[in-house]
Amino acid sequence: MSESRMVVFGGTGFLGARIVREALLAGYRVRIVARHPGTLPVSSPRVEYQTANLLEPATVDAALNGADAVVNAVSLYVEKPPTLTFESVHVAGAALLARRCRDRGIPRLIHLSGLNPDPASRSRYVSARGRGEESVRDACPDATILRPGALFGDGQGLLATLAGLTRLPVIPLFGHGDTQLQPVHVDDVARAARNALADPATRGRVYELGGADTLSYRGLLEAVMRSQKRRRPLLPVPFGLWFVGAALLSILESPPLTRDQLILMERDNVVGQGAAGFADLGIEPRGIDHGR
Repeated sequence: MSESRMVVFGGTGFLGARIVREALLAGYRVRIVARHPGTLPVSSPRVEYQTANLLEPATVDAALNGADAVVNAVSLYVEKPPTLTFESVHVAGAALLARRCRDRGIPRLIHLSGLNPDPASRSRYVSARGRGEESVRDACPDATILRPGALFGDGQGLLATLAGLTRLPVIPLFGHGDTQLQPVHVDDVARAARNALADPATRGRVYELGGADTLSYRGLLEAVMRSQKRRRPLLPVPFGLWFVGAALLSILESPPLTRDQLILMERDNVVGQGAAGFADLGIEPRGIDHGR
């Protein structure tokens, strides 16, 4: 393992940085690949950094030189047209990387997606995730696909966002707050990527990764308020009003709420019945009381 090189695309991000750390613990040399230089998540002689862009084939080819395993942890949650779109990153970019891995004979590819990807979804984000998975499987049938739920941990992610909302005098709910969520600790997902790479039996399989707790959005807010020792009234707001607000906010460069995020909140975001998951990768996931 000491001579193997893992290339982590999106390796400076919230999840990607944790995958880099797990790779180092597993004995890999790691090449962190990102669009823009930034602060490296770790300092180690076994780590190198390379600038590349999934939309630029030549830079992808250069980043893959000498790779024994590749992880695609690139994510985009808010589009910045005309270049950074869900289509360009989650479909075209993912497909390009998978083809290049296949053509070079790189033995392992881990593709990070999300729960409930649906190519036919009216959400551009969810649709792109679903079609991206299809393009990866078509190009590289042995790729392992991981579908984590909403991430939390280390004061970032979903729970940190909800903690910020609890400072409001009244907290608006999406509808009645009944949507079921299964938040997952970012470190558990990183360990899942590490364990998947270590097990040849994971080739070509899909794993849905949800945390130990399944709660409604309302219940999740209540749990966060208890941890913050706060009490706030919860106000149901019809989704129709939320969509009007999102349309008005869409003129902003980085809107705090988007149509795609609202569509996500209309549907439960939990692991499907009978799906392979953490248990199949030898991991017991944490609940929301750990590592907020």
